[in-house]
Amino acid sequence: MSRTYFGTDGVRGKVGESPITPDFVMRLGYAAGRVLVQHAGARSAKGEHPAVLIGKDTRVSGYMLEAALEAGFAAAGVDVMLVGPMPTPAVAYLTRAVRAQAGVVISASHNPYDDNGIKFFSAGGLKLADAVEQAIEEELQRPMGCADSVNLGKARRLNDAAGRYIEFCKSTFPNDLDLRGMKIVVDCAHGAAYQIAPMVFHELGADVTAIGSAPNGRNINDGFGATHPQALVEAVRKHNADLGIALDGDADRLVMVDADGRSYDGDELLYLIVKERSGRGPVAGVAGTLMTNLAFEQAMKRLGIPFGRAKVGDRYVLEMLNEKGWQYGGENSGHILCLDCHTTGDGIISALQVLSALRKSGLSLKEAGSELVLYPQVLKNVRLADRNAWQSNKPLSASIESAEKRLAGRGRVLLRPSGTEPVLRVMVEGEDGALVNTLAEEIAAVAAA
Repeated sequence: MSRTYFGTDGVRGKVGESPITPDFVMRLGYAAGRVLVQHAGARSAKGEHPAVLIGKDTRVSGYMLEAALEAGFAAAGVDVMLVGPMPTPAVAYLTRAVRAQAGVVISASHNPYDDNGIKFFSAGGLKLADAVEQAIEEELQRPMGCADSVNLGKARRLNDAAGRYIEFCKSTFPNDLDLRGMKIVVDCAHGAAYQIAPMVFHELGADVTAIGSAPNGRNINDGFGATHPQALVEAVRKHNADLGIALDGDADRLVMVDADGRSYDGDELLYLIVKERSGRGPVAGVAGTLMTNLAFEQAMKRLGIPFGRAKVGDRYVLEMLNEKGWQYGGENSGHILCLDCHTTGDGIISALQVLSALRKSGLSLKEAGSELVLYPQVLKNVRLADRNAWQSNKPLSASIESAEKRLAGRGRVLLRPSGTEPVLRVMVEGEDGALVNTLAEEIAAVAAA
């Protein structure tokens, strides 16, 4: 049975349109609750209900969707712990910390405010297994019911959630180091980390200036955050800061900016983390994606560290890490996984690992970041009636083969269809930026013909 509602990162869409409507989200909460009740054996030996923890970002629709989820879970006989605005990785951590059966995040990550979504974490702080998501989808096909009054779930606030998570983040930074003397600008994207991220870096000793920290329900990711780093660039220069840290709306992505205003993506930041870890001892391997820059792969080879490419999406990076028993991976978009620190990607914790590497080396971000020079990478989107027909396009195959010969082993060509629209993504990267751009245009033209 194929999945109708769950994508690679939960259920997501425009608010007010299916499936992000209050009636559907209540049914989703009920269906998820029913599955959890079955997995938990309805009640524990102490007579307690299964429990879920619900967090959200700062979108105005979060109030409505939180209430709908709460009603659905309560009707299924599941207790709810509400933590309010909280980063996605914080919900993953807190779910484990309070021994809840699941965690739920109401967020559409880096999307505009009028989108929203629901994503789930297991009791262990991991994204739900496909089999569990499938079970929820199957339960959604059945009529919604309601437990009898004695078995209804209850809701309560977890008032110390922010403090717990702040301490958890700080615990991933070495005890013998601090950030005293460092001036940092933190861009919270008017999102879920607006109260938490500045406090983490401040309590470790940094002089912190926060931007993107005044959410109004409609300004999340709007001109701020990891997807709009120009605001951070300007603030770093204005405040003469040592560096800047940008998160996205739910704080699982990271972009950093050095004192000169140059931004560093996920590949560059992951390199700094992995290189520091390799100085402590052998690193078993690192996972990237199909879009990870070729220069990163070659850098791993120079360090003697195995490297693998997963499909695009942090979910698939995590799958590869678990399959191979590796601990480090990420995407150039800024999702970085350090499984020796957390079960999921965490923008704040990733920033702390970069800062730890800088403190240990005594280098600035500019100095440390100069070690990895990324290859120019050009991406072209070609609209096609059938996004999979390119595989049998002989002129296109010939164009790709010609491009690869001209790159002569100093670059690569990648074609992949979009998973959500009739678009073929054509990516070319290599040492010679002008050649890369020419080849990308040529291949795109053949694909569109």
